[in-house]
Amino acid sequence: MRTESPQIQNFIDNQFVEPDGGAYLDNIEPATGKPYSQVADSDARDVEAAVAAAEQAFVDWSKKSAAERSKFLLRIADLIERDLEKLARAESIDTGKPLSLARTLDIPRAASNFRFFATAILHTESEAHITDNVAFNYTLRQPRGIAGLISPWNLPLYLLSWKIAPAIAVGNTAIAKPSELTPMTAYMLCEIVREVGLPNGVLNVVHGTGPNVGAAITAHPKINTISFTGGTVTGRKVAEACAPLFKKVSLELGGKNPNVVFADANLDAAIAGSLRSSFANQGQVCLCGSRVFVERSAYKDFVER
Repeated sequence: MRTESPQIQNFIDNQFVEPDGGAYLDNIEPATGKPYSQVADSDARDVEAAVAAAEQAFVDWSKKSAAERSKFLLRIADLIERDLEKLARAESIDTGKPLSLARTLDIPRAASNFRFFATAILHTESEAHITDNVAFNYTLRQPRGIAGLISPWNLPLYLLSWKIAPAIAVGNTAIAKPSELTPMTAYMLCEIVREVGLPNGVLNVVHGTGPNVGAAITAHPKINTISFTGGTVTGRKVAEACAPLFKKVSLELGGKNPNVVFADANLDAAIAGSLRSSFANQGQVCLCGSRVFVERSAYKDFVER
């Protein structure tokens, strides 16, 4: 498996392909501030190609049994674990985060995401209701179609896998757009997908910017499910684009919350927890504590410690 590539191409219909316009963006290594690879600067034409592949793949993929789909996801999880060190190093280079964090959190969690949803689909439940012996009401859980998945740069493979795994596990096909700032492990995941033999078009990855690729995904009439993780301003635009088409939308918009420390708290534990929650992953996590509210009577002691 390659850990670096001069050019990170799109992954459409199980093939690595050049962006239609032939343009690339520099991929910067945060530790040096210098480009170390290039990533496809795609546009709506590339999204259209991905939609065509995903639409064709949906016909057969949606008909596979949960057990069949589960085997593919479990195999992907196995190969992520096999390549943990390569993926962790790539994630560290691409994001600037400590290698130890990528090695112990990001990559193991990505494998766990695939493993969890691979087994969850084997144990789904539903309800049925009989009404006065004249009606039998029940719920069907069926694939929706093509899912558009847009993920951020702070936990690249971790959050991308968190979207891809459930989408394809239940029989949808997917078009994913990783952040153009951290595309490397998405590229490496596509290599794993090819090795596993996931059917053509089930997973497609289109690289590029939000205005060019993200907007094309959210507005496309054939992509009826959208999952977006990112900022509130962009999330509002996603919601506005999806509303006229009544798409199913999942928005995770980064709301950081304050830590609240009362006077009767164990201050040593509260301080340690506040530091960890504020600076883990450089503070670039949606659940990090960006503020600390301390009860007035404990404030001085808290600050001094």
